Amino acid sequence: MFKNRFWISLILAVPVVLFSHMFAEIVGYTLPDFPGALWISPILGTVIFFYGGAPFLKGGISELKSRQPGMMLLIAMAISVAFIASWITTLGIGNFNLDFWWELALLVVIMLLGHWMEMRALGSAAGALDALAALLPDEADKVTDAGIETVPVSSLANGDIVLVRSGARVPADGDIVDGAAEFDESMITGESRTVSRAAGEMVVAGTVATDNAVRVRVTAVGADTTLAGIQRLVAEAQASSSKAQALADRAAALLFYFALIAGILTFIAWLLLGSPNDAVIRTVTVLVIACPHALGLAIPLVIAISTERAAKSGVLIKNRMALERMRTIDVVLFDKTGTLTEGRHAVTAAAATGGVAEAELLALAGAAESDSEHPVARAIVQAAADNPDAVAFGFRGAGFSSMTGRGVQAEVNGSQIAVGGPNLLRELSLDTPPDLSGAVQEWMGRGASVLHVVRDGAIIGALRLEDRVRDESWAAVKALQDRGVKVAMITGDARQVAEAVGAELGIDEVFADVLPQDKDSKVAELQSRGLKVAMVGDGVNDAPALARSEVGIAIGAGTDVAMESAGVVLAGNDPRSVLAMIDLSRASYRKMIQNLVWATGYNVLAVPLAAGVLAFAGIVLSPAAGAVLMSVSTIVVALNAQLLRRIDLNPDRITQ
Repeated sequence: MFKNRFWISLILAVPVVLFSHMFAEIVGYTLPDFPGALWISPILGTVIFFYGGAPFLKGGISELKSRQPGMMLLIAMAISVAFIASWITTLGIGNFNLDFWWELALLVVIMLLGHWMEMRALGSAAGALDALAALLPDEADKVTDAGIETVPVSSLANGDIVLVRSGARVPADGDIVDGAAEFDESMITGESRTVSRAAGEMVVAGTVATDNAVRVRVTAVGADTTLAGIQRLVAEAQASSSKAQALADRAAALLFYFALIAGILTFIAWLLLGSPNDAVIRTVTVLVIACPHALGLAIPLVIAISTERAAKSGVLIKNRMALERMRTIDVVLFDKTGTLTEGRHAVTAAAATGGVAEAELLALAGAAESDSEHPVARAIVQAAADNPDAVAFGFRGAGFSSMTGRGVQAEVNGSQIAVGGPNLLRELSLDTPPDLSGAVQEWMGRGASVLHVVRDGAIIGALRLEDRVRDESWAAVKALQDRGVKVAMITGDARQVAEAVGAELGIDEVFADVLPQDKDSKVAELQSRGLKVAMVGDGVNDAPALARSEVGIAIGAGTDVAMESAGVVLAGNDPRSVLAMIDLSRASYRKMIQNLVWATGYNVLAVPLAAGVLAFAGIVLSPAAGAVLMSVSTIVVALNAQLLRRIDLNPDRITQ
C-alpha cells in the first residue's frame, strides 16, 4: 500500500512543487504563466492529500475514536491543516500567505517513504524466510521396494526414506541412514562453511548436500519442520512489543498534545500582540512542522532492521525485549553438553606402549570397532578415519563380536584385537603397563573415559574419550570476555569433568553436578549477586533456567528451534552467535539514542522558532524552512537506521 502510494504521490508532487509560489520564491525562479498554471498545485495537491494521505487520515480518525492519540493523528493533523490553509490562500480568503501545497506534497511523500521503508524492514525477515521456503524442492526421490520413485514433497510422511543426490536440497527434516556428505546449511544457520553429516545425524529441509548422495529417513514434514518453526518464531518476533516501541507510542501521544497546546498558545499570543494575520500564519506553521514523523521512525525502524539482520544471520528473536536486554548482560551462562561441547564422544588423545605407533593403535582399534553401532565405537572409527597415517595401514576387521559390558573384539591383520574398559582388563587379568599408567591416571583424573586396546592378550595402548569441545567455543569465550562479559558454565557432569573443560576454555565460573531441575536456581544465584544473566542451552533440560534468565537463548537447529522457553533461538550450533546478539543489541541501542536525539532535538528547536519566540530579534522560522528541516530530519533518521545493515554478524569473523 505505502509503496504504490509513494510512487504515484512522488510523480504528482513534482509539478506541485515546481508550480508553488512559495517554492519559487525560495529557489528564485519565475513561475510559467499560461492558462490554468495557478491551479496545477491546488488540484494535484488535493489528489495527493486524499490519495497519498488516506492511510494517515484513516489512522488518525481511528486513534481519535479510540481516544488514543498517536503518530497517525499527528500526521493527519499536519496534512489537514496544510490542506485547509493552502485552499484558503488559493481562494483568496483573508490576507494570508499560507501556500503550503508544496509542503503538503513533500510531507505526504516523505511520510509514505518512511512508512514504506519501515514496513519493508518489518517484512524482510519473514520475507527472507518465505524465500527460503520457496527454495525447497517440489519433488523428492523416495526409496521404495520397487526402486527410486519421484513423488511430490507434500506426499512424504514420517519414516519414508528419500535419496538426496549430490547438489540437491533436502526435501524434509530427517536422519541420515546411509552415506555421508558435506552440507551447505548457510540458509538456516548463517554460517558459510559446509558441515559434515554422516549416518545417524540430522539434516534439515532446505540444506544442500554438496558432494555426495545420502539416504535420509524423514522425521518431520510440513508445519513440523525446522523451517516452519523458524517462520513462526519470526512472526512472533514481529508481533511482540518492546519497551522502545512503547516509548515511541507514548512520545507520539505526548507530542500530539504538545503540538496542539503549542498551536493554541501561539495563536493567543499573537492575537494579544495585535497581529491576527501572524496569529493564523504562525499557528498553522507550528501545527504543520510539529509533526514528528522522524521520531515515529526513530525506534521502530531500528528494531525492524535489527530483527531482520538477526534472522538472516541465524539469530531468531522471538521477543524483541531479549534483543534490547542483551546489551546489559553481565554474564553468559552456557550449558556444557551440546553447547560448548559437541554433545558426543570423541577420541581426544591416544597413548601407545613402546614399539607401537599411535597411528597403528588407532588403525587397529578402528578396524576392531568398525562393525559396532555403539556411539563410542563410531567415535573410535571416526578418529582412525581422520588420521591419514592410520588410514594408510588399510586394516580390516573380521569375526567381530561384542562382549556386553566389557568391549568388543575382532581379528585384525592376523591378530586378535580387543577394545574395552576396566571390566575387560579384569576379565583378562591385565594391568595397565607402567608406560601408560601416568597418562591413564591423568585422563581419569579429569573425568575422561579410558579404553584399552589389547592385542593377542597384551595391552598395547589406551584411548581417551571425552565430549569434545567445539572448535568455536574458545573464540566465543574469549570474545565475550574481551567485551567485558563474564562467562560461566553449568553442567550435570562430575566436577572433575566440568573443571577440565572450564580450565581448557578459560571460563570464569563453573557449576558442576547440577541436576536439570536445579539449573534455574543457579541462574537465580547469579542474579542475587546483581548480575544480569543470559542463559544459553539446548532447550530440552534447560527450559526453567532459560525462562528465569534475563535473556534465554536456545542453541541448535532441529525440533528445539520451536521452544517456547527461550526469547532467542540460534538456528545453528555455533556459540559465537551469542556475540552477534550482543553486538547487534549495542549497535541498535546506539542508533535508537542517536535517532531520538536528532528527532526530538528538531522538534524542541523548530516549534518555538515557528511560534515566533525569537521574532523580536528578527529570527523567525518560515514555513518553507520548517518544511525543509522536517524533511531532512526524517531522511537522517531513516539513513542512520539503515547503517545497521553494515554490521558484520557472521560468526566466522570471531577468531581466537
